[in-house]
Amino acid sequence: MSRVAIVTDSNSGITQMEAQKIGVSVLPMPFYINGEMYYEDISLSQEEFYHQLEEDVEISTSMPMIGDVSDLWDRLLEKYDEIVHIPMSSGLSSSCSTAMMLAEDYKGRVFVVDNQRISVTQKQSVLDAKEMVEKGFSASEIRKRLMESKYDSSIYITLETLYYLKKGGRVTSAAAALGSLLRIKPVLQIQGEKLDSYAKSRTKKGARATMIDAMSKDFSDRFHAGKDSEDINIEIAYTGMYTDEVDSWKREVEAAFPSHKGDIMTDPLSLSVSCHIGPGALAIACSKKIKID
Repeated sequence: MSRVAIVTDSNSGITQMEAQKIGVSVLPMPFYINGEMYYEDISLSQEEFYHQLEEDVEISTSMPMIGDVSDLWDRLLEKYDEIVHIPMSSGLSSSCSTAMMLAEDYKGRVFVVDNQRISVTQKQSVLDAKEMVEKGFSASEIRKRLMESKYDSSIYITLETLYYLKKGGRVTSAAAALGSLLRIKPVLQIQGEKLDSYAKSRTKKGARATMIDAMSKDFSDRFHAGKDSEDINIEIAYTGMYTDEVDSWKREVEAAFPSHKGDIMTDPLSLSVSCHIGPGALAIACSKKIKID
């Protein structure tokens, strides 16, 4: 039986400490703050990132350095036979295509998964891959199973402010000003490849209800399951620190999907997403469970 290592990046929300606990490797994403490079969860904590974001400094994201990726793979292949590498969605970053090109030099020992995930849904893929390793699946079999569920996930996000979307050029200054004046709370979606607009609401309460309705619709229309189905993983995410509002949001989701109570993963959204939407955002996500025999 092949010894298979699982690799992901910090867009999954898996910390270095958690990675050690579950037995996977996490590449820290690089960020540039006022031109200086930092690594997520290595030299840049969640607290420091949000402090800098609220200070309105220049922050930009970058894909992992090729040397960092190859150095990690080389170290792992001294101990393991194969690697399954699960980066963030190719629709949101070029890091996936770069990893695929790099893997060609490893003569069939590195298998890159492009299953269009990020944040909590990407993390679920890592957990699924780890379970398959423990059940004796090869790296190629793991990639095949993850790719078969490529579009079986969904994320909805509501924002506290339009400021960061305006700053990143994703909405015009006039639209952001009008949205702020009218206290509009947009709902965004990630359905595989990119971050898109889904709906808008006049209140955060209304936006939360919109997200739950959208997820219920996905359960029935996309995944052909009832909202009480246990065949779907439900995840909650947020930007900034864990607050009473996040706790309230979790209770609301538990009430809306009662069969999942006590089994809902709750994690911060990845900093790469947070950089563009700012603190105070709330999200709900789901991913169809992979049947692992």
